[in-house]
Amino acid sequence: MPIDESRAFVPVQIALLTISDTRTLADDRSGDTLAERIATAGHSLSAREISTDSVEAILGHLHRWIDDPQIDVILTTGGTGVTGRDVTPEALEKVQDKPIPGFGELFRWLSFQSIGTSTIQSRACACVARGTYIFALPGSTGAVKDGWDQILVHQLDSRFRPCNFVELMPRLLEK
Repeated sequence: MPIDESRAFVPVQIALLTISDTRTLADDRSGDTLAERIATAGHSLSAREISTDSVEAILGHLHRWIDDPQIDVILTTGGTGVTGRDVTPEALEKVQDKPIPGFGELFRWLSFQSIGTSTIQSRACACVARGTYIFALPGSTGAVKDGWDQILVHQLDSRFRPCNFVELMPRLLEK
């Protein structure tokens, strides 16, 4: 992937939300994986929390972080499957101003390389909400590695060419 070394790296402020009825910060492997990758890439982990699989609980975290001017990006892990308790995409629909459908499409295409047709069970998705990017990844460590290593590490790098999400941040709220 092309990195333009003549451009300055701009670290982004990222909040990380693990959505699970069973995980805690002590055993949150997918969250740990993302936190490590965020730091390695040079970004700042501004907040990290766990939420239950409830639209209302997820919305509480999202609204607080969307309204925080110190947070540029929210990453979630978990709750993107098809069971009754998987409600992360429904929560994102309630806050989004603009969906980013290409994120989920690309994630499933990349995931297909690893897990074949099982990727059809993923509802990974993304959106912009009041000037904040939100990316919802599945809860497995393999899925968060795929999402970060193959998409987000590039799109959240201000030097990535021909374009990236970081360079659009100042214009997300334009009318």
